[in-house]
Amino acid sequence: MAGKKVCILTSVHPAFDGRIFHKEAKTLVNAGYDVVLIAQHNKEEVVGMVKIVPLPKPRNRFERMTKVGWKLFGLALKQKADIYHFHDPELIPVGLALKLFGKKVIYDVHEDVPKDILTKGWVGNKNIRKIVSIVFYLFEQFSVKFFNRVVTVTSDIAKKFPKEKTVILRNLPVLEIIDKVAPKNVRKNKPVVIYVGGLSKIRGIKEIIETMEIVGDKADLWLLGEWESEEYKKECENLAGWKYTKYLGFVPYGKHYSFIKLANIGIVNFLPLPNQQNALPNKPFEYMACSLPMVMSNFPYWQEIFKECALFVNPYDPKDIADKILCLLDNPGKIKRLGDRGRQLIKEKYKWGKEGKKLIELYKNI
Repeated sequence: MAGKKVCILTSVHPAFDGRIFHKEAKTLVNAGYDVVLIAQHNKEEVVGMVKIVPLPKPRNRFERMTKVGWKLFGLALKQKADIYHFHDPELIPVGLALKLFGKKVIYDVHEDVPKDILTKGWVGNKNIRKIVSIVFYLFEQFSVKFFNRVVTVTSDIAKKFPKEKTVILRNLPVLEIIDKVAPKNVRKNKPVVIYVGGLSKIRGIKEIIETMEIVGDKADLWLLGEWESEEYKKECENLAGWKYTKYLGFVPYGKHYSFIKLANIGIVNFLPLPNQQNALPNKPFEYMACSLPMVMSNFPYWQEIFKECALFVNPYDPKDIADKILCLLDNPGKIKRLGDRGRQLIKEKYKWGKEGKKLIELYKNI
């Protein structure tokens, strides 16, 4: 693929996003493509043979979706790439504009956006959200007719798009990155339950902290990530379970594995909202790659995939969550058995290598 240029676009995600940079961009570089990534960043630089073109950080969501989005379009045209690969639904108009200029375009769909809109309070009340969801669904369906390919994270999302142009690339871990990282060199006095990711209401963070009041001094909870708002952070800090919680801030991609490897149990407590019950997030696979047993929301989809390496809970019920955590803490053999099985499954079925091959095949077909 020498000489073929790819321009990857995102107005939402950071430059070193796990899926965008460490999986897709690096896979394309290793296959011989010339890769440019336009994303929010503080400077222009080349990292791992990926050229990063910086976007300014927007002051608010509206500016990001308008001013920053069209600045991104101008920067994208300057690259004169053979293929453009964008990652955010708000960039659909940019993708359509690139098609008008005769470009080949890939739409990478991370979430079921129409379902996601139904949970976004900032959109408006329930009825307004339903209307916006329907309008976006129709707009998205119309737009993909013009794109060369659609990439999705799950088969559930893929069902919405034309089968002949849709490829599923699951968010599976890159073992080569994980296995190079050593456990964090810090002292811990108790077993650790860890959560890595966005700290928001819909991820069930409040319920996890309430769980720690019941677990008590038998374990600490480590939270790594960014809070959705200062108000939600304060609400969580006022809970009794905060006494057993340590907030470690945002940790850059790759370095977070050093904390996961030091923990004893990984937790994923998403609430049963429309966009989450069939989601396939990074977190469980990363816990599995680091040999952690998991406590997870009892979604049927998750129970089918992770049944060999996790215990399942009602995500609204701190008592149920605490019982499962204590069950593991009281059974070191079970912790090891579930953790070892998770690691084995990653090596056998759930690593990025196979997904990377599908990505390269997609590009070759274009």
